[in-house]
Amino acid sequence: MSPLITVDELRALLGTAAEPVLVDVTWNLTGPPGREAYDAGHLPGAYFVDLDTELAGPPGPGRHPLPAATTVTAALRRAGVGPSTPVVVYDAANSMAAARAWWVFRYFGLRDVRVLDGGLAAWRAAGGEVTTEVPADGHGSFIATAGHLPMLDAGGAAEVAAAGVLLDARAPERFAGEVEPMDPVAGHIPGAVNAPTTENVDASGRFLPPDELRERFGKLGVDDSTQIGVYCGSGVTAAHEALALELTGITPAVYVGSWSEWITDPSRPVATGTD
Repeated sequence: MSPLITVDELRALLGTAAEPVLVDVTWNLTGPPGREAYDAGHLPGAYFVDLDTELAGPPGPGRHPLPAATTVTAALRRAGVGPSTPVVVYDAANSMAAARAWWVFRYFGLRDVRVLDGGLAAWRAAGGEVTTEVPADGHGSFIATAGHLPMLDAGGAAEVAAAGVLLDARAPERFAGEVEPMDPVAGHIPGAVNAPTTENVDASGRFLPPDELRERFGKLGVDDSTQIGVYCGSGVTAAHEALALELTGITPAVYVGSWSEWITDPSRPVATGTD
């Protein structure tokens, strides 16, 4: 089953025995809070899960470390999710935050979770109804357990950069160290390859077809026989890269701490430039 679901596919499931729980994870790196956007209008029946507090732990080291299993358990139970409940996550448009939810939920053992391709924007464009009504808290039975997807620490990321392909999902100018709007040190992990997440989607925010993604990543040295890792600034867009790779049949290891954790140890090397 694809990790993506289209608006038409979602509509076909609504009102059936296979109807998924909807989770809105709209988030903005520099604000305003995603809850404000959710309150202004969301898919009917959708629950809100906050990226900063429920899909990440308190900062340090790194801006978006993994949340505790108990935090994920509480968030999904509030949405009425059990061990076998299908879940569809979405955000405002390009699925950056939704991909983080998809990866975190899968890492903690939720098996049936998909991302609404194109998010709320695609739903609205197709004439989908939105509401400001907030559903009552559910009483789910899901129990989060860690370790269901491969993950890297800083040492593992360095090893993948040396022996495999470590993809840096940030914008080219951040990778090169020309600008750094979020973190106190600019540059990238030595040996990493730049693969901006903006190139995973089309102008509407929908993911490119798997064959186009396969061609894109293939040009960067990615194939089935290579160890693949991904990172970004704080672990959010790295999940988007992981989702794009999943569409090609490859499950990469994610360095959740990413650049914001890497630079907390001054002994770790920093590279700059486009190479």
